[in-house]
Amino acid sequence: MIPEGTRFLLPPEARLKAEVVGKLQHLFRRHGYEPVELPALELYDPDHPLAERAFKLVDKTGEVLALRSEFTTLLAKLLRAHLGEGVHRFQYAGALWLREADAELGRLREYTQVGLELLGATGPLADAEVLELAFAALEALGVQGEVEVGLPSLVGEVLKASGLPEPLQRRAQQAIHRKNLPELKGLLAQHPVPPEAQKALLALPDLYGGQEVLKEARGLPLPPKAQEALAQLERTLDLLGRPVLLDLGMARRYEYYSGIFFRAYTPGFGLPLLGGGRYDGALLPKAAGFALGVERLLEALRFPKEEAAPEVLALDLKALRRFAREKRTELFHGEDPVAYARRRGIPFLARGEEIWRVE
Repeated sequence: MIPEGTRFLLPPEARLKAEVVGKLQHLFRRHGYEPVELPALELYDPDHPLAERAFKLVDKTGEVLALRSEFTTLLAKLLRAHLGEGVHRFQYAGALWLREADAELGRLREYTQVGLELLGATGPLADAEVLELAFAALEALGVQGEVEVGLPSLVGEVLKASGLPEPLQRRAQQAIHRKNLPELKGLLAQHPVPPEAQKALLALPDLYGGQEVLKEARGLPLPPKAQEALAQLERTLDLLGRPVLLDLGMARRYEYYSGIFFRAYTPGFGLPLLGGGRYDGALLPKAAGFALGVERLLEALRFPKEEAAPEVLALDLKALRRFAREKRTELFHGEDPVAYARRRGIPFLARGEEIWRVE
């Protein structure tokens, strides 16, 4: 038995998981993202965004530690003292742990992520680079995905201009993110809001679709910083040159993301396969990145549940050495290799340098 929320993988799933991770690592490295290795244990920080859900441990000195629950915060903490000037590209891969599963996020208590961080660069070209890598990651795995792009800072700037008290702003942010227009109207009725801010807030939940959404947003009475954020997004999408699905009412964690936030979905699978965005100033001065959930990718890709048979059944070690260089080869142990090969669907037998087809 294993603890709830953990997984035990057998072939072919374990091999396929390793292949998914390997393909992503290779792709990221080809684009200049060098791997970093981060400790699975970190000092417990009550201000960490996932502190309440982290696995906590106490060592023999009484110091409180935590199992790694996400990569970006830990990487930023470790890099602050080591980053020089210029642009830096890093990638990571490994297991993460959360004390309880989150049904909304579809997470296990133990799960695997592969991701990257672009540090020291900001602006439309940097955002376009990160988005391009998100598309490339899906393509490398053969996933038919759609990338959904939002601008949480746009929502944040409109809420600031509304004059709503902080508690009402937070509730309005959640209503906008959930696209709950009746709830949003009820909240706006509780406090006087300037007509222009009210018009913009009520329009945000419906700003969902293709490029036409940008035109609708430009026609709204947005505060100057929101207009600037929108113009930045338009330049990013022009540079990217790929179709995306826009959700300008996306307001998840607008205090954290300073620019774009994006997710990717594939048809027939309701959970996002990847997520990320720009978070200048939250952890590092200039930073953006994203991560892919490997277990979700395995589910979405619907890999075969049984391992394919090898191509060659070797009858001695010489044949194993000879043919395993080129073909998937298995060494036979038993009394009737022909019957075994037929049962497994192995097309060839080999002994020494000789190979022949199973009749």
